[in-house]
Amino acid sequence: MSDIKMWGKEPFWGLGYEFDPQWLLTDEQKQLQKTLIELCQTVMRENAVESDRKLLYPRKNFQALAKHGFLGLIAPKELGGLGQNHVAAAMAVETIARYGCPSTAMCYTMHLGAVAAALFRHHDNPALKDILSRLDKDCLVGTLSYSDPETGSHFWYPVSSSAKKVAGGWQVTKKASWTTSGGFADWYIVQTTSPDFGGNYANLSCFLIMGNEVEADPANWDGLGLRGNQSGPLVVNNKTIPEERLVGPINDGANSNDECVDPFFLLCSSACWNGISMAMIDIAKSHTTKKKHVDVGLRVCDYPTIQDYVGEAIIDTNACRLMDFSMAQAMDAATNDCDWSIHKDLSVLPRAQYLSWMWQVKFAAAKNVAHVTDKMLHACGGTGYKPGLGIERYLRDGKAGWVMGPTNEVLRQFVGKYALLGIESLDYWNQAINERAIQNEVKKMTPEQKKTLAQQLMSDAAKAAE
Repeated sequence: MSDIKMWGKEPFWGLGYEFDPQWLLTDEQKQLQKTLIELCQTVMRENAVESDRKLLYPRKNFQALAKHGFLGLIAPKELGGLGQNHVAAAMAVETIARYGCPSTAMCYTMHLGAVAAALFRHHDNPALKDILSRLDKDCLVGTLSYSDPETGSHFWYPVSSSAKKVAGGWQVTKKASWTTSGGFADWYIVQTTSPDFGGNYANLSCFLIMGNEVEADPANWDGLGLRGNQSGPLVVNNKTIPEERLVGPINDGANSNDECVDPFFLLCSSACWNGISMAMIDIAKSHTTKKKHVDVGLRVCDYPTIQDYVGEAIIDTNACRLMDFSMAQAMDAATNDCDWSIHKDLSVLPRAQYLSWMWQVKFAAAKNVAHVTDKMLHACGGTGYKPGLGIERYLRDGKAGWVMGPTNEVLRQFVGKYALLGIESLDYWNQAINERAIQNEVKKMTPEQKKTLAQQLMSDAAKAAE
């Protein structure tokens, strides 16, 4: 492969490979990267403008990806996939976001997350094997539906969802506030409380739901950025599905979250934000090296302030990129390069050990893209403020990073609490009792207030014992 990055028949107009961590990629992955750049140049970048302007789902981009086997990127070769690893997944999403279409990159992130959740428990499941074997042949786009309208970015808490055993299968109810590709995906992995729920929100299960079994209203989607990803409310309304559509055993949802869904989502969404950051730097380079101020005889890139902006953006973004790829390598090492056969043993959960690191990766990438997009707009000046240059669209797309669940507020508190108070303090499902807070509040009460509280507690305890 040439050391010169090409854009069609011409050298690429942004940063060259000297600013990319190419040493992390195998020769096969470099060829996949080259193919993706070509697809971006010929198909995806133009479609990104159309998707943004018309709020159009990027189905045409997925059809192009399917022709080259990218929907089955991480599926094993025996199922017709490319058999690639976590590094390849991060590279692919970053490349699509940077050179092509961020909306497609985010939909592809969710697709890879759904594929990972299916591969995690596909071994003895004919329904999952069927879907996974036809990803590219039939261009079957998958997605994840894990959010809940009552709990927001605390998506691990599906209070509005349920499942129960019925004759011949499962009756599934799912209400989601945000589902990328909602109403457009061909298949969904959804998370609900388990059929034997019993009030414990840590008891979760996953199900395979087909596209014709969901209710969505894509016409209402109108986001600030990522306007092609059609992320809106979705409902599965008491649908009865076959038994084999249970993904893994009952009560496997938490394991699926920690081992597949979260690691792949955080890895690939971070790659998307890094790709947007690099796209902004590419545009800024192209514009500032061509734009001249005739009155002083300088190009915009000749000003030290602009050089400072671009230098800092490259350094900060490459730090985020290398953090993301480093975690991809760690998960590759732990899984024998994403070998899905290890999960025939249901207790094998090697990615879960890195979850707190993946929180840090997402926080850093989402924080960085917000800063870089602002600074590259400043570097490009008034021209960058107009849609034609592309800065404006990428800036809007990048704003999704901070607020996409888990939001950066949630993640930084997770990491801080974990470090200071231990992993138990995170209390995902609101089960731990904060006795310090209780004692602190009680000591503020008057004797009469304490008596009233005691009577109320005794009454509640009596009712609970009935």
